[in-house]
Amino acid sequence: MTVEVIKAEATVSHLDEKVNVVDEVVVDVADSKKDVEKTPSFKEESNFVSDLKDHEKKALTDLKAKLEEAILGNSLFKKEEPKVVEEKVEEVVEEKVEEVVEEKVEEVVEEKKDEEKIECVKEAEKVEEKEAEKVEEKEAEKAQEEGEASKKPVEKKGLNGLKLKIKEALKGHSLLKKKSKKEVEEKEKPVVEEKECEESKPEGEAVVEEKVEEVAELVKTEESEEKKAEVVVEEAAEVVKTEECEVKEPEVVEEVAEVVKTEECEEEKKVEEEVVIVDKDISLWGVPLLPSKADEGTDVVLLKFLRARDFKVNEAFEMLKKTLEWRKEWKIDSILDEDLGSDLSVAAYMNGVDLEGHPICYNILGVFNDEELYQKAFGSEEKVKFFLRWRFQLMERGIQKLELKPSGVTSLLQVTDLRNSPPGKKEARLAVKQAISLLQDNYPEFVARNIWINVPFWYHAYHSVVSTMLTQRTKSKDVRARPAKVTETLIKYIPIEEIPIQYGGLKRESDYEFSAGDGVASELIIKASSTATIEIPAPEAGTTFIWDTTVLGWEVNYKEEFIPTDEGSYTIIVQKQKKLGAVEGPVRNTYRTNEPGKIVLTIDNCSSKKKKVFYRHKVKKCAF
Repeated sequence: MTVEVIKAEATVSHLDEKVNVVDEVVVDVADSKKDVEKTPSFKEESNFVSDLKDHEKKALTDLKAKLEEAILGNSLFKKEEPKVVEEKVEEVVEEKVEEVVEEKVEEVVEEKKDEEKIECVKEAEKVEEKEAEKVEEKEAEKAQEEGEASKKPVEKKGLNGLKLKIKEALKGHSLLKKKSKKEVEEKEKPVVEEKECEESKPEGEAVVEEKVEEVAELVKTEESEEKKAEVVVEEAAEVVKTEECEVKEPEVVEEVAEVVKTEECEEEKKVEEEVVIVDKDISLWGVPLLPSKADEGTDVVLLKFLRARDFKVNEAFEMLKKTLEWRKEWKIDSILDEDLGSDLSVAAYMNGVDLEGHPICYNILGVFNDEELYQKAFGSEEKVKFFLRWRFQLMERGIQKLELKPSGVTSLLQVTDLRNSPPGKKEARLAVKQAISLLQDNYPEFVARNIWINVPFWYHAYHSVVSTMLTQRTKSKDVRARPAKVTETLIKYIPIEEIPIQYGGLKRESDYEFSAGDGVASELIIKASSTATIEIPAPEAGTTFIWDTTVLGWEVNYKEEFIPTDEGSYTIIVQKQKKLGAVEGPVRNTYRTNEPGKIVLTIDNCSSKKKKVFYRHKVKKCAF
C-alpha cells in the first residue's frame, strides 16, 4: 500500500503572511479540471452572426424581414374583428326574421279568418234552407191533418204571414241576425196586445212562440260554429308561423348578409382612411423585436426560435407568433409582479451556476409524496393552472439572470431529482406533461442541458412516453444518472462548490463560513488500495480552522488529527478513524489550535477503484 501526502496552503489573517508548501505528490488543480469533460452536444452554438453557416444567416435575414413586415403592418397578433362581425350578423338576422315572420303570420291569419267566415256563412245558409224546408213540411202536414176547413180565418192569416217573413229572411240572409233588446220588446208588444184583445186566438199564438224558439236555437248554433272557427284559425296561425319561419329564414339571412357585407365594406374604407397606429415597441424577455432597432439581443432571441425549428423560417415565425399570443393570453409579462406564495418553493428553485455560468434550476419531484402539497398543486383544474403559472414565474425569474446578447449566457441548466417521485398518480403526470409541452413551445432553447438524477427503474418506461412530445434537439440534451452516480455526473457540469450537499457537493444552505470569494476547492485522486493525507499547516497558536471534505463514492476509512510542531507534545485526535459509506455526505469540521502544528486528514482507500477527493479550508484568528 502506498501513502500520498498532500500539504495544503493556509493563510493566517492577522500576520498577512502565507505559508507555501510544495506538494509531495503533484496534483495540479488546473490539470484536474481538464478531467471534467463535456460531451460535444453540450456545447452551445455561437450567437454571433459571423459564426453562423450560410443557410443559417439567410434564415435569420428572412425571419427578420418577415417580422419587420408583420410589426409595421400590425399583423403580428390575431385580429378579433371577424368574430365581432359574425355576432353582428347573427343579431341582425334574428331581428329581421322575427319582424318578417310576425308580419307574414298576421297576413296569413287574416286571410284564413276571412276564408273561414265565408265557409261558416255558406254552411249557415245551408242550415237555414234545410230548417226552412223542415218548417214547410211540418206546416203542410199540420194543414193536412187539421184540414183547411177547420182552421179559422185569423189562424190562416197568421200562418201565411209567418211563412212570408221566413222566406224573405232566407232570401235576405237576415234570419240569423241578432236583434237589439228594443226591437225584441217592440215585436213582443203587438203580440201581447193581440193576445189581450183577441182571446179567441190561442192556437196562432202557440205557433208563433214555437217558431221563435226554433230561431233562437239556430242563433245558438251559429255562435258555437263561430267559436269553433276561431279555434281553427288560431291553430292554422301557429302552423303557418312555423312554416313561414322555416321557409323565409334562409331568404332573410341572405338579405341580411348582403346588408352586413355592405356595412363591412364601408367600415373597411373608414379604417383605411383612419391613421394606423403601429406598436414598434413590441419586446420579448426585455429584448425589442423590431429588427430595424438593431438591438444586439434581437438576433439572440430569433436564433432560439430558428434553432428550435431547424432554421425553417415559416415554422419559426409561426412559433414566435404563437408564443406572443400565449404570453398575452396568460399575462406572462406581468407575472413577475405577482405574489404566488412560497408553498411550492420546495418543488423547484434556482440555485448556483454551472461551469459555464448557466444559472441552475432544480426540480424536486419527490416532495409531491406529501399529500397536502400534492393536493395544493394538483387537487383541481384551478390548482393545476396555479401550479403551471407558478412554474412559468420561476422560468421567467431564471431568464432574468441571463444576458441575452451574443457574448452573454443565454440559457439555463436544469436538474430534475426523481428520488421518491410519485409515478402512479395521474394528476401529477398530466400536469408535468402539460408543463413540459408549454415550456418547450414557449421557451425555445432556454435549457442548455437537462440532467435527470436518482433515476428509478420505472423512469425509462415513463421517459419513452414523455419523449414523444420532445424534439430530437431537446432529447439530445438529456443526461440521466442512477443514484450511485449522481455526484460523479453533476461534477462534469457543475463546480463542486455549487453542488448542494444532498447531492455530494459542498454547498450548504445559508452558509456563513464559505463563500464564492474563498476560491475553488482542491482535488485529489487516490489510487486503489492506497492512502493519502491532506496537511493543513497551523504555524501559530490561537487560530481556528474550518474545512470541508468529500469523496466521490466514499467507501474509505477517514480520520482527522492535530500534530504539534513540538516533538514533546502529544498528537490530538480531532476525529477518530471511521469507515464512511457510499451514501455519506460531505464532512465539515473545525479545530482551534493551542500551539503551532498541522492538521492532518487521512483517507485510506481500501477498494479496488481509484477515488476522487475534494476539499477546502479556511483559517482565521480566533476571537477572544
